[in-house]
Amino acid sequence: MDEVRVIPFPGPQDLDPEAEAQRSDARRILEKAIDNLPPDFRIVYMMRDVEDCSVEETAEQLALNPTTVRTRLFRARKLLREALEKSLSEGAASVFPFQGRRCARITERVLAILASRRH
Repeated sequence: MDEVRVIPFPGPQDLDPEAEAQRSDARRILEKAIDNLPPDFRIVYMMRDVEDCSVEETAEQLALNPTTVRTRLFRARKLLREALEKSLSEGAASVFPFQGRRCARITERVLAILASRRH
């Protein structure tokens, strides 16, 4: 009898809980940014970047000029980039809050080390 060998397909079951939480957070942030796009930009973005439709397919389905499709996709990506940058920068502030006295102590120590190396 021939030996049967099962090769597991890599997928989400292989992720550790921390990685899955990070993916979930990233997905939530991206979905919110997409949801906040103007409808005309959102549909073009979804068709082109999510559904992988060509410019011509998108233009035909939406009864638009291909140039309009390109322009709306460009603007949608720009709005998404701005929304994600804002969301991530706001999140970073809470991840690395200013530590007041602790920050001042660290700064003083670093400056002292640098000064001692100059001599």
